[in-house]
Amino acid sequence: MKAINLGISAVLILAIILMINLIAGEFSTRLDLTEDGQYTLSKATKNILSELQDPITVKAFFSEGLKPEIAKTKTDFRELLQEYAELSDGLVVYEFLDPNKNDEIRNEALQSGVQPVTISVREKNEMSQQQAFMGALIQMGEENEVIPFIQPSAPLEYSLTTSIKKLSVLDKPSVGFIQGHGEPSIQDMLQVNSSLSILYSFESLNLEAGTPIAPRFNTLALVRPTDSIPAAELQLLDDFLARGGKLFVAINRVNGDMSNAYGSTINTGLETWLFNKGIEVMDKFLVDASCGTVSVSQQMGYFTTVNQIQFPFIPIVQNFSDHPITNGLEAAIMAFASEVAYIGDSSLRFTPIAYSSERSGSLSTPLRFDVQKQWTESDFPRANIPVAGVLEGNIVGNTPSSIVIVGDGDFAVNGPRDQFQQQQPDNISLMVNSIDWLSDDTGLIELRTKGVISRPIDQLEESTQNMLKYLNFLLPIFLVLIYGFVRMQRKKNIRIKRMEQNYE
Repeated sequence: MKAINLGISAVLILAIILMINLIAGEFSTRLDLTEDGQYTLSKATKNILSELQDPITVKAFFSEGLKPEIAKTKTDFRELLQEYAELSDGLVVYEFLDPNKNDEIRNEALQSGVQPVTISVREKNEMSQQQAFMGALIQMGEENEVIPFIQPSAPLEYSLTTSIKKLSVLDKPSVGFIQGHGEPSIQDMLQVNSSLSILYSFESLNLEAGTPIAPRFNTLALVRPTDSIPAAELQLLDDFLARGGKLFVAINRVNGDMSNAYGSTINTGLETWLFNKGIEVMDKFLVDASCGTVSVSQQMGYFTTVNQIQFPFIPIVQNFSDHPITNGLEAAIMAFASEVAYIGDSSLRFTPIAYSSERSGSLSTPLRFDVQKQWTESDFPRANIPVAGVLEGNIVGNTPSSIVIVGDGDFAVNGPRDQFQQQQPDNISLMVNSIDWLSDDTGLIELRTKGVISRPIDQLEESTQNMLKYLNFLLPIFLVLIYGFVRMQRKKNIRIKRMEQNYE
């Protein structure tokens, strides 16, 4: 009888396990405990996948035999694609190919734009170099997008979703790039243009007095004007805001001329226009103890040496607000920047989004630059000076609009100041994120900086380090002891119950 009961129980357990597996195949879920939800698809991705009309094919080119920490990228990418396939009802199909397997696959990878990268591999205490493919080709019909290299720990969802979005979008919204007042051209902002072109049509726009800004433009960018802007053209911007338009402004209020070691004020009329809306961009140089360097030549006998000297006129901005524009940013370099202050009333909302460090200050113009100056604590009497912000509300008229203002006109431009700003990735992301936030209704902005966050233990307090070490060592032992105690109590209770039954 007992054997029959055990057999029935075993069959029932197997049936339950089989049923659970069948149900799990249809309904899958997982628990994501990461700080920024790395393994949880965003609402933006889900919306884009749900709106797909045509199939998307992803060919993932990954070499086999990669070391575990690199091979994890392949696993993560495969799991991501699996989720995309499920959410798109099968419209996203994918395959993984090893270019090292044969020349046909290798040539296909190379022709699609996926190039091999060199990875150092340690085998039997010897270092060797390995050529590895880690990229993907995304196709929809005759159109292609390529991810040349899938960087380990990079935001995979952003790369994949934006590629799909770029292929599937029919009508890209237009972003106007205002020209005609000494602004840089689109060619001077190649990295910004490359990033924005994924989702937008980034177009040059010349303001013409008496001609309204075309309705197709919902967002405009005005970057580093150097010539005066006529009042009639500024009125066009007022009319644009009055209909709910969004505006990005990057302005130089001061000019640092390193060839003459001289700093002066810049006036274009834009500063007065902003002032009338409650935004004051100070005509002073921001200085910061957290700063970049300049190259200084020094004669040492018969030789000339070049030294890198810290220059507080090149602040490294690392203090950002919790705002969609700046989430995930780590550091932006703003050479010859100015403070951005709000002097308006409570009818509008101003939100600073980027600040100087705890040791900063400002210097009035005109002034002479002294790269050999010995800076002291008294030169940095202030902290957290705003260098960028967002103005929202009924700025002009009765329709809500927004302005993002940055107190450095060159921070995202390919130009003479590259020697200072070195095209920091976060410089580009700050402008692109701003345009995204002003224009994008898909929510892709949150994905751009979504990735693995570094949490080095050596940067924690010693007490916290010790707590984590002991917790890591003792917790498994403690759990095993608890399990043993529970198991012992359970057996003891069973034994007592059996003795009571025998006694009866």
